[in-house]
Amino acid sequence: MSPSAVDSDVRIYLDPTNERTAIARSLAERPASLDGKVVGLLDIIKPRGDVFLDRLETLLNQRGLQTLRFRKPTFTKVAPVDLRHEIATKCDVIVEALAD
Repeated sequence: MSPSAVDSDVRIYLDPTNERTAIARSLAERPASLDGKVVGLLDIIKPRGDVFLDRLETLLNQRGLQTLRFRKPTFTKVAPVDLRHEIATKCDVIVEALAD
């Protein structure tokens, strides 16, 4: 199938887990605006992820948005429960840096 034949609104997500049957997942609801929102920036500590988040934080702060930074202890495991709870209670939206 040629790229032009693909509907630009259709997204295909691949699940890296070894599930035999695909689980239907919906996207989280997005806010209409970031005005007045606290934006969490999660560094999973992969190489150069912090560089991306530094730049993004600068741009968001220039727009008057409040940002909070968080770091996972390792990229090889899910974030600890206490970190996920802190993010959920302090932030309205989150950006996770996946970089190499």
